[in-house]
Amino acid sequence: MIRRRTLLAAAGGGLLGSALASGTARAADATISINPSTTYGTWEGWGTSLAWWANVFGTRDDFADIFFTTKSTTYNGTALPGLGLNIARYNLGASSWNSVNGESMTASANIPTFKQIEGYWQDWTNEDPTSSSWKWTADATQRAMLQKAAQRGATTELFANSPMWWMCLNHNPSGASDGGNNLQSWNYRRHASHLASVALYAKQNWGVSFSTVEAFNEPSSSWWTATGTQEGCHMDATVQAAVLPYLRSELDKRGLTATKISASDENTYDLARTTWNSFSSTTKGYVDRVNVHGYQGSGGRRDLLYTDVVTTAGKSLWNSETGDGDATGLTLAGNLLYDFRWLHPTAWVYWQVMDPSAGWATIAYDASTLQPGAVQTKYYVLAQFTRHIRPGMTILDTGVSYAVAALDRQAKRLAIVAANTSSSATTLTFDLSRFSSVTGGSGGLVPRWNTVTTGGADLYTPHTDTYLSGKTVSATWAPKSIQTLQVDGVTV
Repeated sequence: MIRRRTLLAAAGGGLLGSALASGTARAADATISINPSTTYGTWEGWGTSLAWWANVFGTRDDFADIFFTTKSTTYNGTALPGLGLNIARYNLGASSWNSVNGESMTASANIPTFKQIEGYWQDWTNEDPTSSSWKWTADATQRAMLQKAAQRGATTELFANSPMWWMCLNHNPSGASDGGNNLQSWNYRRHASHLASVALYAKQNWGVSFSTVEAFNEPSSSWWTATGTQEGCHMDATVQAAVLPYLRSELDKRGLTATKISASDENTYDLARTTWNSFSSTTKGYVDRVNVHGYQGSGGRRDLLYTDVVTTAGKSLWNSETGDGDATGLTLAGNLLYDFRWLHPTAWVYWQVMDPSAGWATIAYDASTLQPGAVQTKYYVLAQFTRHIRPGMTILDTGVSYAVAALDRQAKRLAIVAANTSSSATTLTFDLSRFSSVTGGSGGLVPRWNTVTTGGADLYTPHTDTYLSGKTVSATWAPKSIQTLQVDGVTV
């Protein structure tokens, strides 16, 4: 989201503290021993939030294929390797332009039209979703992409940036004038009811069964104001704790007992810990998965959040939204690899795969004409990860924060993705001696794919010039590059 560019720049200096920064990518050659006996869960996948870009391009099958399949799709004369995302987060809108008893939405003067997402429950006088108080033809374009993603096999999550405008104290779905709590206390249950009703309707009418529902979006942050550039609502931890039991109850009474609850999608790793640790054990019991956003960049104690959520509480953990303004993708790769090293999420979601800002986008578009534009280098960097670390693979320990390894046990395939963020070339050697057998492809071949973020021809380019030497494999990383190695014939 636009405001986050400033936040990311401010947060980027920490590198997890000096004690954790020793694994940072560096120019010196190194040998990395991959340990199959230390694992960090089964990978669930990669995703994007729909929201604004899908509100613009949701009817386009080519973008659905580009983002939600791995097949090659031609875009502007270029064959793009599909990213293979398998998670779509659907943004339940907060806006509508009707009047109820003489009252209507107060919209921020600074929010562009394509960021105003129309909600379904438009008249508070009737909670029955079959009544005229509900407009099920709303949000048709974003909803079209949701259905296309689901048809291509994507897991889906329902989330709300803000409750419906009429649930807000000032009727403004961008936030309160002072950035404070803006959900009316008498609408705590109704906010949950709106989410649950949409989840049920989607299952019955859209062919979409939401796996999880999230009632909040960066709720503890104070930048949600009446003059904001998007929908948002501050809800402190006390308000969150009051809404969560209502959400469970509203889902259950509609028969959606298998639909899980995620929370709280806080902006940073450290704030996520603060919110989570403020909840009582009862409140934590309503939460099936902790979602966190990655806007702390290279800062923040990812490791402590993992301990609190996964080790101590036994919950699953996703980086459910992240993004940055670096069009090269090098920042994305660095922060993602920090996540693999210290946060150990089981899924990772980029905020907007299409964006008016070329830096934030994988494919840019013009905010004034809403026409799609250039494919950014970031797209090819993301492909290095998403096309090779696939759902069902096991994440293995590498001991460093510049390389990740994932094992497909059934296919006996090991994927290694590493980044060289320095300005000098480096040779990395991967020691696979802890595996019981390593054969590689024909003749010990180890296919590799390379993206050099500083320009040139290597943009997710395949190479067949690398071979095993016993149980090791070595390759050279160009300056500021990301490379994937595929080692076949690997058994634990």
